[in-house]
Order: sequence, then C-alpha cells, then structure tokens
Amino acid sequence: MITERALTRAALARQLLLERASLPVPAAVERLLGLNAQDPDLPYLALWARLEGFAIADLTAAIEQRTVVRAPLLRGTQHLVSVADFRLLRPQLVPLLRRAQRNAFGRRTRGVDLDALAAAARELLADGQVLTRSELGRRLAERFPGSDANALGWSVQYLLPVVHPAPSGTWGVRGPTPFASADWIGADDEPTRDGVRELVRRYLAAFGPATPADARVWSGISGLREVFDHLRPELRVERDADGRELFDLPDAPRPDPDTPAPVRFLPEFDALLLGYHDRRRVMTDAVRAVVCDLDVVAAVVLVDGTVAATWSPTVQGDAVALRVTPLRRLSPAERDEVEAEGLRLLRFLHPGAPSAEVRLGDNPGG
Repeated sequence: MITERALTRAALARQLLLERASLPVPAAVERLLGLNAQDPDLPYLALWARLEGFAIADLTAAIEQRTVVRAPLLRGTQHLVSVADFRLLRPQLVPLLRRAQRNAFGRRTRGVDLDALAAAARELLADGQVLTRSELGRRLAERFPGSDANALGWSVQYLLPVVHPAPSGTWGVRGPTPFASADWIGADDEPTRDGVRELVRRYLAAFGPATPADARVWSGISGLREVFDHLRPELRVERDADGRELFDLPDAPRPDPDTPAPVRFLPEFDALLLGYHDRRRVMTDAVRAVVCDLDVVAAVVLVDGTVAATWSPTVQGDAVALRVTPLRRLSPAERDEVEAEGLRLLRFLHPGAPSAEVRLGDNPGG
C-alpha cells in the first residue's frame, strides 16, 4: 500500500517542487508536460517556483524562438508546451477539441461544413500569415455568408492545429489573440494508439503514481482505462488506503515520505492542482472547496508539500505586497518560511520596488 504522504512527495519531486532544478526552460517545460497558460504570466510564475535562477527573459526567449509554443490543448484550455510535446499531445486531443467546439459553438455554426471551415482557415494562415481571432473570423465569414464571424474565429482553434505566436503569451502581454498555423510542427491529424500510450507514460513521469481517472481529469481524454490496462505489464501497480489501483513507471522517482518539502508559491491553475481527480495528495477536500471555486483555481502556498494558504499581490504606488491567507494553522516556523519565500517572490515580480511586504493573515480560528 502506498501512503498519501508518499504520493505527495512523488508528485512534488516530479513537478520540480522539492528543490529547484537547474534546467533550460524548454527542458523544464517538457519535464512538466506543459504549463497552464490561460493568462500569459502563469507559466513564468510556475517556472519561478521550480527553476534555480529563473528570469522572465528566459521564458520570453523560448517563446520568441519557438522552442515552446502556446496553444489550446489539455482540457481545451491554453497551455505552453515544447514543440515535441505539441506533436505528441495535439493529435490525441482531437476528439476532445472537436467536442469542445460542438459544445461551445455547435449551435452558432449549424449548417457550416466544419471540414471546409478548417480548410479555409488553413488557407488563410498559409505561408506564415498571422491573424487575430477576430480578423480570422471576419475573413471566414466572407467565405461562409450569414455565419457568426465570432463563432467561426473561435472554432478554428478546436478544428485546426494552431499556435499563438509571440508576443502573445509573453510576460504582461494581453489583448487580441493571434493565430498562426502549426503545420510547421508536423502533428498528426488524428489520435494513434502509440501516441495515447506514450501520453500516458509521459503523464505518469510528470504526475504519477496515478489512476486512469486522474489522467482523464488532467487531459480531458476519455477511455484511458483501456490504455492503462494495456500498459499494465510494464507499469508498477499499487493500492492506496482506499484500495484504488495506482499506476506508475517502475523507475520513476520515489522520495522518502519524510523528505522535507520547502514552501512554494504557485500561480492560479498550477498543474499540480489540476493534475488529478483525487487531489488529496496536495490538499484536503475542505481546502479544495475554497481553492477550486467553479472555473477558478486560486494561487496557493504549499507548506510541507500541501496547500496551506492562498496568495494575491497588491500594488499601491511604489509599495508592493503579497496578501497571504492561511487555510490551516501555520506554526511560527512555517510562518517565517512563508514570509521569506513571499519576499523572494516580490523581488522577482517587482525587482526595483523600494518597499515590499508580505501580509500574512491570522491562522483560522485565531
């Protein structure tokens, strides 16, 4: 039987959260099997928590040089992945992305031939052409008269392999989303058995030990139980205290359950919080109810490897601060470590600020 604490330490090790790693940005993004990028700053904060000496310019350079790309992928949401992992992931997500298009825009694109729509979008984005989502929608509406231009523009990201090129996705850059064809990457058009099996292996390397339900929640892909069963002879299979089977790669890191876990500040929608159906290895059910509120996943503080607080930045003139709200009792030593790590985060976010402060709230219950 594998204990919950052992599961926690395994997850932290594979997510580079037991100690900061000295890795180039593309290698780190590949090790983590992607970073949530719904907001452009989130991958930067995720890597700051995981890499030694990480600087904003490191990730910006990787995005500009196209060694990592931002695109709609896992769960149909924006992720930052290596080029090789886009080639692996995008085909396996085709059924999910098509379903997402139907659910979100099916009624508004009724009567539109979706294959013809994808072909038209590919033609408009040929030869390196970059168009914003609204520009693409307007151009497509000219070819599909009477159709909803906004729905056409949004549908493209679910029907066609596209990326959102720099400066989109770089630190602090928001606004209209640019679309570029991902044909240069060479991803397959449909899922393959070998591809989905490799995806499961890579998921276990980044998040294991885990169940098929965990992998389904992380990816949005259904039908993974059969894949896990096919891979069973090559995997390590254990049970947790509830009797559930957990699968893992036989040679994946398994730190001692008593390995110290340092305080870490994680951004909203961090992969550690979204990588599992059963998230008790990183937070209690009561904490999850606070942190995961509808479609929002809060920025959190890990203390001894599990979620112990939420955090948010504030700026008033030249003064910058982090407001930290404990979700469980923190000891005096833990509070000191939270404050020290919070100040390091403030220096990363605002290196020239003359005043920086961590405002750590009282423990629950006083």
